[in-house]
This record gives sequence, structure tokens and C-alpha cells, in this order.
Amino acid sequence: MYRDRGGSSARSEMVGGGGGGPLDRKRINDALDKHLEKTSSPSTSRVLNNNSNIKEKERLSMPSTSAAGGGGKSHHMDHHHHHHRDNRSSSTVTNPKNKCSDDESETDSEESDVSGSDEDDTSWISWFCNLRGNEFFCEVDDEYIQDDFNLCGLSSQVPYFDYALDLILDAESSHGDMFTEEQNELVESAAEMLYGLIHVRYILTTRGMSAMLEKYKNYDFGRCPRVYCCGQPCLPVGQSDIPRSSTVKIYCPKCEDIYYPRSKYQGNIDGAYFGTTFPHLFLMSYGHLKPQKATQNYTPRVFGFKLHKP
Repeated sequence: MYRDRGGSSARSEMVGGGGGGPLDRKRINDALDKHLEKTSSPSTSRVLNNNSNIKEKERLSMPSTSAAGGGGKSHHMDHHHHHHRDNRSSSTVTNPKNKCSDDESETDSEESDVSGSDEDDTSWISWFCNLRGNEFFCEVDDEYIQDDFNLCGLSSQVPYFDYALDLILDAESSHGDMFTEEQNELVESAAEMLYGLIHVRYILTTRGMSAMLEKYKNYDFGRCPRVYCCGQPCLPVGQSDIPRSSTVKIYCPKCEDIYYPRSKYQGNIDGAYFGTTFPHLFLMSYGHLKPQKATQNYTPRVFGFKLHKP
């Protein structure tokens, strides 16, 4: 999962296949020049042919001594001179096209660099919280994760703890070189589990509750499906504090009952990543947000008569 986030390798392939951008651009321009020489206009070729005939006559009219002593050199120089003029003429004629192609290639390179830099600047925490189904998670501060006191007891619950922690904090690690693909996947899974166990602790702090408050106001946790709760915003809650015991539920503070999240992706999240304490401590901290308890209940009827309850 985490490997899909990085864009540096793809960016290097787009720009130059491993850092050779300028060399590739020069090679492309040379190939364009050769192609344009072959497809130059007939008028240009006619002028060049006339010039070559004039030079050929001048060479034949030269004294025999110079022809014998330096004829080969003179012919080579004239041929080189014509070739140089041919290249200069054709490049002058097609210069706007080459300039346009250079501008386009530079623009593409800049766009790919910008998109790649945006992907590289995204932290693992931001990437994880923006995944589909992870809308219930808030972003934990790096300072909180770096404090060893806040991680007490987690090293015995999470495999590959050190590598998972480095992955969460975007720390440089060389484990990718010595681990197999299967082990890398285990590290990524361990990082998700470790972040969830850190998250359940963080949301009980002042800063964590403040972050969850913004999500509560934006209805990120969903609304109560009960009709008489009138769309009351809910809070995430777990039925157990033990990992992998149950999935996350949403708690309605109006009817004081719990429900399954509407999204199947959110319904697969471990309830221990939110815990049994959070919604109740949240409403104690922000008492003005606690609604009045619902008093209206549904009454079943048959032909307008209430059912007798045995």
C-alpha cells in the first residue's frame, strides 16, 4: 500500500530514465535535425546544389600544384563547409519547430517534477488518513509519536515495531533492501496497526479531541440512522479495547445507541483504534454539544390500534 504512494521513480523515468534528461533532450534534437535535413524544401536544395557546382568549377580551375598538394584537403574542407551551411540553413528554417518542441519538453518535465514533488511531500500519516475508508482517523502529531512515553507497551503488541515506526514518521530506513516483498507487506500492515493503537491514545488528549471536533462538525463520522434522531451527528466507538475483537461502530449521543457505519470500507476498521472511552469523554469535554435525549419512540399499530404488549 505504502509503495504506491511514492512517485520519485516514475518521475525519473519520465524525465530522463535515471537522471539523463539533458542527454536525452540533446539526442532527440539531433534526431529531429537529421530528419529535417532529409525533408528540407526543394528551393533550399536547389540553391545548395548551385553553390556546390560553382565551388566545383573553382576547384577545377585552380593550379595543378595546389590540386596535387592540397586538393584532397581542399575538397574535404569545401565538403565540410557545404555540410555546415546545409545544417545551418535547415536548422534556421525549422528553428521555430525545434523551439516549440524544446518548450513542450521543458513544460512536461516541469509538470512531472511538480507532480512528483507533491507526491513526495505527502507524509505517510496524511496518505493513510486520506485513504478511502479511513475518514474516521485524524492526523496524529509527529511530536506525540516521537515521545516514547506515549508508545509505552506498544512494542510488545506490534511486530516489526521499529520498522513500522520509521515508516509512520517517514524516517530513512534501509530495511527495504534486506526484507523480502512479503516482509515489506508485513511492515506496512504493522505500521497501520501501530498508528491505530497510537491514534486511540491521541484522541483522548486535548489536541486529539480538538482534531476530532472538527471532523464531528463536518459530519465525517456520519449521522444517526434512527428517524426520531433527525440526523444527529455521531461519534466513532469501539465495543472493545482489545485489537481485532470487533469493528468500529458509530455512537449517537441522542438515542445513546450504536450502529454500523454506512460505508462498508469504514465498517472494516478495527474498533480498538477508537476505543470504548472516546465518545463519552468527548461529550464530557464539550458538554454544549450533547443533545437532549430522544423522547419520541415509534409505536407499532394494526388498523390504528396499538399492539398489546404481553
